Amino acid sequence: MGQWHGPGGILVEAIILDDRPLLRVSHKVDGRSYLRGYCATVAELGEHGVDLADLVEKTPLDHL
Repeated sequence: MGQWHGPGGILVEAIILDDRPLLRVSHKVDGRSYLRGYCATVAELGEHGVDLADLVEKTPLDHL
């Protein structure tokens, strides 16, 4: 699944939870990760303080 990093330790991950695709929003502070919430749509990310313009996708390089 995909991962997107934002400023200040924000992490958005595409996951499957109870057979539903969701976006999990977490915040890393001082080496610890805190769950901010789950979103069913991209539009809901703003409710958790996430600006789509600030997100950068992290992709594995194992395809090279």
